[in-house]
Amino acid sequence: MAAPETLAPIGVSVHAARLDYAGLPLFDDLDFEMAPGLWTCVLGASGVGKTSLLRLIAGLTDPWKGSRIACSDDAPLAGRAAYMAQQDLLLPWLTVRQNVMLGPRLRRETGRDRRVARALELLAMVGLSDKADALPATLSGGQRQRAALARTLMEDRPIVLMDEPFSALDAVTRHHIQGLAANVLRDRSVLLVTHDPMEALRLGHRIHVMAGRPATLDEPLLPAGTPPRDMTDTALLRLHGELMQRLAAAGDA
Repeated sequence: MAAPETLAPIGVSVHAARLDYAGLPLFDDLDFEMAPGLWTCVLGASGVGKTSLLRLIAGLTDPWKGSRIACSDDAPLAGRAAYMAQQDLLLPWLTVRQNVMLGPRLRRETGRDRRVARALELLAMVGLSDKADALPATLSGGQRQRAALARTLMEDRPIVLMDEPFSALDAVTRHHIQGLAANVLRDRSVLLVTHDPMEALRLGHRIHVMAGRPATLDEPLLPAGTPPRDMTDTALLRLHGELMQRLAAAGDA
């Protein structure tokens, strides 16, 4: 099956970001980089600000005055990022195929036959060919998450922002879909928020731990090799220990 069209990798930089919650800063004067064409992963305790950072980059949260979000090619970020939230957000009155095609439909894009073919191709990739005409209410949680992933891939954007995208999947399906996402999104600039250290190590080129209030990001951990990595590799297992130590230290801070 064909991969999405190759796009020039685009980096994203966040400078002096501030975001308040309940009158207190989640983060203040935060700098962050998404390297072009690589997966950047962010881990940390619940409520520390990971999703808020992702939503800030996605343009779903207004930044504090003085915050700056810029792309490496100096073009606007708007319209060039796909966002996959923790919830699948499938529209219950649309079929799975129609949900996958929702973005192009709302934008009134032409070439419906080509879009239908691509949507069916993506549904086959995520193992939902037999559910193309089903309604979301008939799907399991994992199937709904796979449909949401297909919808994200349908957007075919150079920047992809993912918030716990595989959390509802069983272990075997999760392993398969992680590998699929790593291959289909190769050369895209991906920000993955996850609570799973091994998931970050399997998929990430740069792995940060977010901690504190206001939150900060540590120096990135840089696993060797090309994702998706072999989870039984001894070097990866050693890095898992190091990453767990970082997370434990962050929790004690």
